Amino acid sequence: MPRTPHTSPQTLAVFRALMAAPDRWRYGYDLSRETGLASGTLYPILMRLAQQRLLDTGWEPSDEPGRPPRHTYRLTADGAVLAAERLDRSAAPVAPVRRGGPRLAFGVFR
Repeated sequence: MPRTPHTSPQTLAVFRALMAAPDRWRYGYDLSRETGLASGTLYPILMRLAQQRLLDTGWEPSDEPGRPPRHTYRLTADGAVLAAERLDRSAAPVAPVRRGGPRLAFGVFR
């Protein structure tokens, strides 16, 4: 059965961090520290969400001369709705899947 998009534990961690303040611009480095995700995991998720128009992206110039601008991220309205939905769904208990009938001795099913 295929996985529902945007439900990996890593993507949910990004959603959780962004939903703490959905309108606030966030730096990738801060999101990495908050989620515990390495840059090789975090930035592909951020790029994918931005391409799907679930994140707004921008550049913030540095106050220090010679320091490069920093990339910033925040959820779009659609992104916040999807993030809330995915986080709610991930918090719901999952019922175990039962296959076959009750199990009898020696691996025989009823």
